[in-house]
Amino acid sequence: MSEVILKLLNVESAYGPIKAIRGVSLQVREGEIATVLGSNGAGKTTILKTISGIIDPRKGSIEFHGENITARDPALIVQRGLCHVPEGREVFPLLSVRDNLMMGAYTRKDRDGVERDLEAVFGYFPILRERASQDAGLLSGGQQQMLAISRAIMAAPRLILLDEPSLGLSPKLTKEIFEIVVRINRERGTTMLLVEQNANMALNAADYGYVLENGRIVMEDTCAALREKEDIREFYLGIKESSARGERRWKKRKTWR
Repeated sequence: MSEVILKLLNVESAYGPIKAIRGVSLQVREGEIATVLGSNGAGKTTILKTISGIIDPRKGSIEFHGENITARDPALIVQRGLCHVPEGREVFPLLSVRDNLMMGAYTRKDRDGVERDLEAVFGYFPILRERASQDAGLLSGGQQQMLAISRAIMAAPRLILLDEPSLGLSPKLTKEIFEIVVRINRERGTTMLLVEQNANMALNAADYGYVLENGRIVMEDTCAALREKEDIREFYLGIKESSARGERRWKKRKTWR
């Protein structure tokens, strides 16, 4: 099995008095796509913000490539090879598409490698080549998502944290972006931790999955195994096993409770 490159142990983070995640332990292996599934408000984004240093955890530890990065400065974490693509895309709207991409590469010294990666992202997302000189703020939501992912690739990271890439996008565009995310993982060997409400897309794209409810991990397994679990099928994929008319969805309890 491949090496574990990211390890969270019993991590707890809060916003003031409100605990957002409690006792979260998870790991990501090199070269894989891992996913954290959960409904809105479950704490998925908080996990990523805690890993990348935006939020300091109250308890627990975070290791990246064997180094303790718990509550370290976000700039140092980026230099270690960890890139965060935030929810809502967060491109620089007044900079051109090309300048946004070069901002991703600002920590790099290898100019030839930067040019190669620029060509690679234009290969993954040809529309960005067409719009290279246009202000990023004029792109559509889907194009901005493509730009945000590409900007992360330009940093040549060892791990990309991807927060809700499907947010606000049409099903067609979501499918396209997920297919390219999988291509990037397979062709470049880039490890990814993906958090997503769209369970169907995430389970198809990822290798290993965690289910987060109310700030706690309630289930974990390979994505192939998770897809077959009755609770996941009903509560996350919307597939009902039987059509018992009298049984209301909200009355049924999840087996992990």
